[in-house]
Amino acid sequence: LTHRGRPLVEHAVAALRTGGCARVHVVLGARADEVRARASLPDCVLVDNPAWELGMGTSLRAGLDSLAGTGAGAALTLLVDQPGIGPEAVTRVRGAYDSPESLVAAAYDGARGHPVLFGAAHWAGIAATATGDRGARAYLREHADRVALVECGDVAEAYDIDTEADLAHLE
Repeated sequence: LTHRGRPLVEHAVAALRTGGCARVHVVLGARADEVRARASLPDCVLVDNPAWELGMGTSLRAGLDSLAGTGAGAALTLLVDQPGIGPEAVTRVRGAYDSPESLVAAAYDGARGHPVLFGAAHWAGIAATATGDRGARAYLREHADRVALVECGDVAEAYDIDTEADLAHLE
């Protein structure tokens, strides 16, 4: 899908880069070849998820697996289908990182949302529980007392582009 004339994935990458993420891994699933052909993703690590049809959990696992051996202390995840979340929210969530034990999530009126930062100490546990379209939801719920929430409702809109009706957000 496009937003403001460019593929949604470019908006997500720009939000991450402008928000301070130097290294960006993009997990590709459906129409990966088309995304590669149409989107400008310079200096991104492109990660194929051949099991994308099984849900978001497989994409999260593929992304975390791609970080093995990089020395990264955390992974900050941003969903491509949430173009209302920009660099300000990324900056706030990144700013709450203090160690590989960190778990940080944006909040919207106190409710947990994206982006989410996973310290490296949590990656194995997240990967073990990321199934179907749940991603890290079960892990975060189980560790709710350790998740630092950073209010972002004043700088971002956490809507999803999931249905045909949601496409109105892209105009």
